[in-house]
Amino acid sequence: MCKWNAFAIDSRKVLCQHEDSARENFFLLQWRDETREMPGIIAIPTVADQRKVLALPFGFVSALLEAARIPIWLAERTGRVLLSNESARQYLESESGSDSSRLNLFTDLLKVEPNLIAQKIDAGEPEVEMEVVRGERKTRARIQWIADPGCLLVRLETEPAGRVAPDAATQLTVQELLQEREITYRNLLAAYLKLQEVNRQKTVFLASAAHELKTPLAVIKGYYDLMLAGSLGRLTDKQRDILEESKESCERLVRLVSMFLNYSALESGKLVLQLRENDLRDCLDDLAKRWSEAFQRKGVKLEASFDPSIPPFRFDYQKVQQAAANLLDNSLKHTPAGGSVTLKAGPHFWERRVSAVAPAEERRRFRLPRPNSVEVSVTDSGPGIAAEHHQEIFEDFVRVDRNTSGMGLGLAIAKRLIQAHRGKIWVESEPKSGSKFTFLLPMDQG
Repeated sequence: MCKWNAFAIDSRKVLCQHEDSARENFFLLQWRDETREMPGIIAIPTVADQRKVLALPFGFVSALLEAARIPIWLAERTGRVLLSNESARQYLESESGSDSSRLNLFTDLLKVEPNLIAQKIDAGEPEVEMEVVRGERKTRARIQWIADPGCLLVRLETEPAGRVAPDAATQLTVQELLQEREITYRNLLAAYLKLQEVNRQKTVFLASAAHELKTPLAVIKGYYDLMLAGSLGRLTDKQRDILEESKESCERLVRLVSMFLNYSALESGKLVLQLRENDLRDCLDDLAKRWSEAFQRKGVKLEASFDPSIPPFRFDYQKVQQAAANLLDNSLKHTPAGGSVTLKAGPHFWERRVSAVAPAEERRRFRLPRPNSVEVSVTDSGPGIAAEHHQEIFEDFVRVDRNTSGMGLGLAIAKRLIQAHRGKIWVESEPKSGSKFTFLLPMDQG
C-alpha cells in the first residue's frame, strides 16, 4: 500500500508527498466534492470524478508558496479554479461576496473569453498579460501556461483600492502645470530683479539730489543767520518775522535733505557707525537747545529731563542725535499749540530674552546690580495713534495723518539708526491720549 506524507498549504488544502523514492520530487493534490467528507483534507470540487489526483513538480509548489503574498490561482484551460492561495480567495470574495471556489477565473475575474487566452497560449506566448478593471480598482494579471502538469498559473498584481493609474492625458496636464510654474517663477524673478534695480536707481537719485541741495541750503541758512543777527543792517519787526519764517522753512529743507542722505546710506548698506565714548546727556541737551526755538514758534512747551547717573558709553553721537531729532520733529508736527513734549533719558536694565530662559526666581536672583542700557523717550500730548498703526508707522514712506507735512521717513530712519546700535524702539499710544516713543541703547557696544 502506498504511503503519503501530508503537508498543509492552508486550512482548506493539503499536499501529500509519496514515500516512493521514484516519486519523491512530486506532490499529490487531492480534492473532494461537497457530497463527500474526507478527514483532514479539504479541496476544490472537480468536473466529473468525485476524486482526482494531480502530480505537481516540487519546484512549482515551492514557487507558489513563496509568492503567497499576491493572489495566485491554478486553473484549468476552461478557467475552472483548481488551487488558490489565501490572498486570491480573499480578493475574489471581497469583490464578489460569494465563495471563490465557485467562480470561473476567466468570466468572473478577467472578464475575457477562455478561447482568447487559449489561442495566445497555443500561439507560443510564454505569458499573457492583461489589465483587469473591477470598479475603480485597476490591476494587472499575468497568465502563464505550465505544460507539466498542464494547467494555468494566474498571478494578480494588485494596487491599493481607489488608486487609479495616471493616463496619458493626466501626465500631460501635470507636465503642462510644471512648465507653467517654471515660467511663472522666471517671470517673478525677472520682475523682482527689475524692482531691485528701480529701487537702487531711486536710492542713487535721492543721494545725488540730497548732496546737490545740501551746499546751497547751508549757504542760504548762513545768510539768514547773518541778517537776523543784524550784521547786514537793522531790521524792522515785519522784516524779522519774514526772515524767521523763511529760516524755519530753510531748516525744514535742511532736515529733509539730511533725512534723504541717511535713508540712502541705510538703503545702500553704507551706514558706518562712529562708535566713541560719549556723554548721552550732552548729546540730548544740545539737541533740546537747538529745537527750543522751533517749539517756541509753534507755542508748544518742550521739557527735557536727563538722569545724572547716566554714565558715558560708546555710541555714534550724530546718529543717536538724529534719531532723537526725528522723534522730536514727529511730536512737534502732531502736537497742537498749547501742548507739551517731554524728552527724558535714564539708565535702564534691559533683560534680553534668550532661547533657554531661566525660571523667574533664578533671573531675579542673578539679575545684574547695575543698568546695562539707557532708555530715551519722547512723550507728547498730541491726538495719539491707534493700535493698528503702531507697527506700520516705522515703515518707509508711511504717514498715518495725511494732513501733516513730511515724507514718512523720520520714524523709519530712527528705527534703523537705533537698530544699528543693537537697540530697539517702540511706541505706546492710544487715540486722544498722546504718544510716547521710546528707544533703548545698550551700553555694551563692542
